Amino acid sequence: MNCSSRRLTFWMLTFCLMLTIGILPVLAQSSSGNSTAAPTTTTAPSTMTKASGATSAQEIAAAKASGKVWVNTESGVYHKSGRWYGKTKSGKFMTEAEAKAAGYKEAHR
Repeated sequence: MNCSSRRLTFWMLTFCLMLTIGILPVLAQSSSGNSTAAPTTTTAPSTMTKASGATSAQEIAAAKASGKVWVNTESGVYHKSGRWYGKTKSGKFMTEAEAKAAGYKEAHR
């Protein structure tokens, strides 16, 4: 075997190992009938944590109309309006009083 074939074999084996380590636990978890995960619960849309881009324009409009603020749960600030209102990676809608009571600070921009 020349050097390039050994290198290719090494990387193929490395890739297969990484693939096996990364995917097998996921496949085993999804195929098993017994789930150890906590049961999911339904939460009101006003307090649901959202992923980036998951907040719809209708939800944002309804929250603005009802006077709610968008709380960025990662940074600890809330937005009354602006480009980050309903748009941060993780956050939730709540009243300004609830946000202040929970210790969130108003965004300065």
